[in-house]
Amino acid sequence: MKVTDIVKNKIKALPDGVIFGYNDFDIEQSKESALKIALYRLVKDGVIERLSKGRFYKPKQGITGNLRPDEYEIVKDLLFENGESIGYISGLGIFNRLGLTTQLSNIIQIGSNFDKKQIQRGKYIIKFIRQWNSINKSNIKLLQLLDCIRFIKSIPDTSIEQSFKRIMILIDELQEKEIEALTSLALKYPSSTRSITGALLEQLGYNSSSDKLLKSLKASTNFSFTISKELIPDQKKWKIQ
Repeated sequence: MKVTDIVKNKIKALPDGVIFGYNDFDIEQSKESALKIALYRLVKDGVIERLSKGRFYKPKQGITGNLRPDEYEIVKDLLFENGESIGYISGLGIFNRLGLTTQLSNIIQIGSNFDKKQIQRGKYIIKFIRQWNSINKSNIKLLQLLDCIRFIKSIPDTSIEQSFKRIMILIDELQEKEIEALTSLALKYPSSTRSITGALLEQLGYNSSSDKLLKSLKASTNFSFTISKELIPDQKKWKIQ
């Protein structure tokens, strides 16, 4: 079968929005030039779009034109190593997914245990934010919630109070074991995150968990955080000014 036919059949079978590269085609190395030419022609014909060097996708059709690929597809190769999770999507993508904002961005943030330089993929900029806890499949949802608290001041198109209320709803949906895990994970976050998380858990009645976070705060620590006493009644206790 010709390389062109192999490429067309492969792409036809792929779901819309899935990102693929040269290695996804079962074509011998000697025919790599033919593969690149076939893909270039399909880009030119509008059948597929080029994300970045050697990475392509079959776009989903929207009412006003082609839709952007899902964030996960854009960065999925950066989230795993040997089948194990080494990163997770954070930032604006998660704020949007969890109902904290309607905004989207061409900047994609990934939580990682290591400091890494940002990456450019086509029009998308991938940035890495430091995560102090070990990352695994079972705790990513909790880390994403804690990141929402950590960056609560910078969530666009909303207020701190609206974000606090939404995060409270999301945490209230957790099981008791997840609350315990969330508390343990929060202990490795900055003190401002521990303060807000503790105050939030106290409002939900998880006094044992909130006490652990309160004890982790230094006596001399204070945070500038504008929020009503209806949401955090004892602001002095939680070092909030």
